[in-house]
Parts: sequence; C-alpha cells; structure tokens
Amino acid sequence: MELRPYQQKAKDAILNEWDKGVDKTLLVLPTGTGKTIVFAKVIEERVKQGDRCLVLAHRGELLDQAADKLLQSTGLKTAVEKAEDTAIDSWYRVTVGSVQTLTREKRLMQFDKDYYNTIIVDEAHHVISNSYQNVLNYFDQAKVLGVTATPDRGDMKNLGSYFESLAYEYSLPQAIKDGYLCKIKALTIPLTLDISAVCQQAGDFKAAEIGTALDPYLDSIADELVKNASDRKTVVFLPLIATSQKFTRLLQARGIKAAEINGDSPNREQILKEFDKGKYQVLCNSMLLTEGWDCPSVDCIVVLRPTKIRSLYAQMVGRGTRLHEGKDNLLLLDFLWHTEKHELCRPASLISTNQAVASKMTEIAEQSNAEMDLEELEVQASESVVEERENALAEQLAEQRRKKKKLVDPLQFEMSIRSEDLMDYVPTFSWEMAPVSAKQKQALENFGVFSEDIGNQGKAAKLLDRLILRATQGLSTPKQIRLLEQRGFQNVGLWNKEEASNMISRIANNHWRIPYNVNPHDYKPGEMQ
Repeated sequence: MELRPYQQKAKDAILNEWDKGVDKTLLVLPTGTGKTIVFAKVIEERVKQGDRCLVLAHRGELLDQAADKLLQSTGLKTAVEKAEDTAIDSWYRVTVGSVQTLTREKRLMQFDKDYYNTIIVDEAHHVISNSYQNVLNYFDQAKVLGVTATPDRGDMKNLGSYFESLAYEYSLPQAIKDGYLCKIKALTIPLTLDISAVCQQAGDFKAAEIGTALDPYLDSIADELVKNASDRKTVVFLPLIATSQKFTRLLQARGIKAAEINGDSPNREQILKEFDKGKYQVLCNSMLLTEGWDCPSVDCIVVLRPTKIRSLYAQMVGRGTRLHEGKDNLLLLDFLWHTEKHELCRPASLISTNQAVASKMTEIAEQSNAEMDLEELEVQASESVVEERENALAEQLAEQRRKKKKLVDPLQFEMSIRSEDLMDYVPTFSWEMAPVSAKQKQALENFGVFSEDIGNQGKAAKLLDRLILRATQGLSTPKQIRLLEQRGFQNVGLWNKEEASNMISRIANNHWRIPYNVNPHDYKPGEMQ
C-alpha cells in the first residue's frame, strides 16, 4: 500500500524520533486521514527489526480496526490480549490489547517486562489515566507512539507530561486544502439553549444535567433540523440514551426516517448497515459513535452534547469529514449555547487553536444567516484579530520599526507575517521550556532575528522552522522586513523575497529615499506605482 505524502512524512518522523533516542513521541492526525494506516506501517518497520509490538486501546472496535488495517496494509496477523484471549506464546509479533485487561496486575505479571519493544497507544488523549500508566510503566523499556486527533492546548499540556515530543502533526485545514477531507460549512441556528446551570464533572459538563437542560428545546431543535437539513444524511450526538430516544421519536413524528442506537441496542450492527445503505436519514446516539465507526456518506453533524474538550468535539465532527461520491461538504448545525461559566467548543474550534480567532469566527458566524465555509471564515477572522492586535500594539511596533539595530525584533516579525501560532506559543514538552541554546541564538541571528527576547527553546525551534520554511518558499526575509517597515511599508512579511528585493533596489537607486510615486502605507506588491 502506497502512503499519501503526509502519511510517509509522519512515518519517517516517528522513526526518526526513536532513532534520536526520543522514546515517547506523538502523532496528531485529524479523523479520516488514516492514522491507523500510518501506525500499521510503523509497526511493519519495527517488526522487520525484530520487535514485538503492542497496540493498546480502550475499546474493542478500535482493536478490531487496528487488526484489520494491519492485515490489509502489511499482511501482519495479530494476537489478541483481551478477556480470555492471550498473546503469550503466540507466533505473531504484533498484539492488539485491551487496556482494561492488561492493567490487571495478575494479567500483566504474566509478561516479561521487556516482552514488547514498541507500544502504540490509539486515542492517546487517554494515556494519562491510571490504567494506561500501569501498562506503560510496566513495559518501561518500550518505545511508545501516541496517536490522537486535534488535541486542544489543555490536552497537549497533559500529554506533554508523559510524551517527550510531537513527531508530526497534520492539521484539519491542511487536510481539507490538500483534498483528503471534505470542506466544512457551519450554519448557526438562532435558537438559544440555556445550560448556564449545568455543573462540571471530570473537566466537562455532566451528561445527566445536560440531558435535563436540553429536554425543553428538543421540539424546536427537531423543527430546525427538518428546516435546514432535510436533504442531508445526518448524525446527531446527544448526552443521554433517553434524550436520544426522545429526539428520534420527535423526528419520526415529523416524517423523518430516523433511528437510534446505544450501547444496549441488540440490533446495533444491523441499524448501522441500514443507515449506511440509506434506509435511515438521521442516526441519533448518546456519544456511542465518537470512535471506531465510519460512514463517509454522512454530510451533516449535529452536536447536542456540548463539550469543552476539543478532541471530543473533533471526534464527533470527524464522523462526517470523509470524502464520498456526490458529497460537496459537511454541514454543521450549530446552536447558540448560553453558558455563563465556560467556553464551549464550537465549529471554529476545529479550524483555529487560537482562542481570539476562534471567538471572532463564532461572532461573525452568529451575525450571518447563511452557511459559512470554515476556512474562509478563519481567514476573515484572522485578519480582523491581527488588525485589532496591531492597533493595540501600535506604539510598541512603531518603536521596534524605528530602532536602528541590525536585527529584527521577534514581535515585529511575527506580526508582519501574521503568525498567530508564533505569537500565542506556549511550551508543551519539558525540553521546550529550557532556555534558548547558543546554537539557536546563532541560527536566529544568521536569519536576522534578535534572539534575546525569545523565552525558551520551544519558541526558538518553532521560529527557526518557520524561517527555514519561508526561505524554501521564497518569502521575504527578516532583514528585508526590518528595512522596508522602517520606511513605513506595511506587512512586508506577506511579500515574497523578490518583491521585497525589487523595492529595496528602487529605494537604493533613489539614494535610499522612497520613490516619489510610492506611498509606503498603501503600497501593495504588484501594483503599478
């Protein structure tokens, strides 16, 4: 099986981390981009080197999925460590194992501590839990890969307490741009659902209280679904089985072919197959379908289980992001949740990790009565946020531009290239928190960036990566940015290197004065001036 370019990069990056001696590393791939294929190919490489490998997960569906993909993509068969099945004395070099089974001390002690050389943790955001830590601490000589989709900053901070690096990340917006996932549109429904009295449990809203708070609105929500998605294949996520069953009945009463499944449904597999084939238009569930289930023809998602956890929200929406013949986009019906205490995940959370940009996206979407493409919305919101930030920092930026020093200030560079991720960077892993190294300082100064105001190795590394990428893309250099912005030109970081060089040549040929027909504050490259 030939890997997609980003999958090959991910595989190479993971193996490279292990070769460097970084034994615990992370892979971040959005739902629908083939994370199982990537770690299957990583396992294939490790088996060739003589390793025994363990795929660790908390649900049977994930273990079955991993075993199937391993067989399909590599030909490797797997042993099973779950319930009465055991991998001990198996001929197979790969085991798919249930964390609930392996965490039991009696079961774990049957293995030698060096039995597994490589461990893959699927849905790695669970890795901090005691059950996973028991298993990983027992096999403490193994190399570990954690695989997860779209973690938020809180998730990454938690993961950073165990993992040592992020080997590779492929973002949802990039996957959409590259054509591997479908475009996402959001429609904000002007129906306010009051959950301000709902309490928290384990860092998120209590499902029982959400169900109670949601109940009075189910009729109105059903009307909105019929009005806005009557021609779409829809999955609805709800907080409780009873709420899911009631909402299904309300849809059926409105003539919608709807079905409901839950963990106790005896005919669950049959309903899923029938939904896939088109017998049902809407499938309601109480958080059952967040992992391990795919139906690419789904083109509408309704999240009626509000959450603060971005990875969970991304998993729900990820049920509809896969490509399918005749499917133009995925529609998210987004309701107005009224909550006084907590910031909720909304469609904007999928595209932007920057809270200011996400909030601006939500604000713009709420003012619109139409479906909005999330990528286009993010561009609009980013420009607005950068403009607001530039205005707030105008005096400080002006001072940096006036300074005659040879190196450009990091803040000026970041604002000029409009890099939200650099401006809002927060270190995750322990190595990132260390002071900037002498080698990094020298490299930054070689690029023309003043290094003294950069607080840690992580920020320096991220900045250097961006500088190297810009150099390969032929974009303006920090020195060009400093020289031109000192003379009043705006956002030179968005110019290419040749455009900046041409303007500098014009200024130099004019005795280092601005050409008489050029207004620096309004100038845009390519315009005849």
